[in-house]
Amino acid sequence: MIITTIETIPGMKIKAHCGLVSGSTVRAKNAIKDIGAGLKNMVGGELKSYTELLTEAREEAVSRMVAQAKKLKANAIVNVRFATSSVTVGAAEVYAYGTAVEVVKPEG
Repeated sequence: MIITTIETIPGMKIKAHCGLVSGSTVRAKNAIKDIGAGLKNMVGGELKSYTELLTEAREEAVSRMVAQAKKLKANAIVNVRFATSSVTVGAAEVYAYGTAVEVVKPEG
């Protein structure tokens, strides 16, 4: 599956538009890691446990989006975007969406 944030795939032709696809996940903070993050927040620097949490969430959202695209018989997803939102205190949603398409190499 080709996944890109641009509207086309260089060297490929969009043969068919399969539709909008998306995937999301809601992740909550781990209470123990939250204590460590709180301490790190006082002195500054990257909150690695949160970085890992969001990385895992993005990967899961993309995986779900790809599964949806495969059901539509797409072989690529173009114009992919990500959005995040706070669902409740300590939990966030990561949402990935794009356009599922069938691409082919142009003849010639």
